[in-house]
Amino acid sequence: MPDLAGMPSGWHARVPSPDDVPALVDLAEAHQRAVKGSASVDAATVESNVAGTGSWTRQQVVVTDGDGAVRGWAAVHDRAAGRTLVEVTVAVDELSAADANALAATLFAWAEEVGLDIAAGRELDGTQLDSGAYAADPRQRGWLAAARYRQTRTWLQMSRPVTSAEARDGALPAPRDGVTIRRVAKHENGTPVAADLQTVHRMLEESFADHFNSYRESFPEFLSRLREDPGHRWDHWWIAEVEVDGEMVPGGALVGTILPPDASGAGGSYVDYIGVHRLARGRGVAKALLHTVIRDAAERGHNRVGLEVDADSPTGADGLYLSMGWTTSYKTESWHRDVTTPTT
Repeated sequence: MPDLAGMPSGWHARVPSPDDVPALVDLAEAHQRAVKGSASVDAATVESNVAGTGSWTRQQVVVTDGDGAVRGWAAVHDRAAGRTLVEVTVAVDELSAADANALAATLFAWAEEVGLDIAAGRELDGTQLDSGAYAADPRQRGWLAAARYRQTRTWLQMSRPVTSAEARDGALPAPRDGVTIRRVAKHENGTPVAADLQTVHRMLEESFADHFNSYRESFPEFLSRLREDPGHRWDHWWIAEVEVDGEMVPGGALVGTILPPDASGAGGSYVDYIGVHRLARGRGVAKALLHTVIRDAAERGHNRVGLEVDADSPTGADGLYLSMGWTTSYKTESWHRDVTTPTT
């Protein structure tokens, strides 16, 4: 682990362990409550990232004070060639501004060093460090700016209520003629058919090729990353097919996950990715995929469907979601920094 010089005197840095999960959940929840007034941290996701499958592609460090209390947490995720995700969380109320600023600077410096190590392991000269902040969090935004990140995009975090009535036949519009939606196929043993998984990956890669900050992610990286999520379910993956010259061909895909129960005890569904291929645009494919997810959520007894949309997207996707009942709960931002290995 790189040296974490700059921490307050008597503090220590180490790799997190499963015993740290409750403290890390508390740390993240306190941050969320301070910024947006509520918290929704999934303990299973934290546990996966610390000591489960999510930890396999992450390097992490926790910082404790002289009494052993966790005051900071940083994770660096080897996302894909040339792209490294950085997450830094610092305690909200327990630290002075000076100590919080010093700890944040130390963790971002550590993340930069780790990111360059990851790039070197991929035989690259550098990488894009990809981090983020809540739009209403001046503290995190200030730390990112001080670490020489630049704010590049704003994202709308949207949610739509789901009612049991939407599970009934005819409650939601059917796909247009020439458009069908189906789940990825499975073998008799429940394993998804490889060809369908490859189709989902291809649809998403090609659909987003001209979108902001698009990065090529290999099929194995794609599968491994999505399966790390404790909310992952194969039966939340859908393929849209469209008729072209009398033949049904793939025209889009949607990957969803399960959201943990909210305060009412009801679970939710989440749209991780939705992509419509160029050849299928203008045929209502996105609406058909979204209606499929809404109906599926209603059938499962879920009370909401969440998603994230680029506030600056030239496709106007946010307008589609608004027209279908989604509203913005809060906003987040992407912050990027391109780093290269220093030459000697």
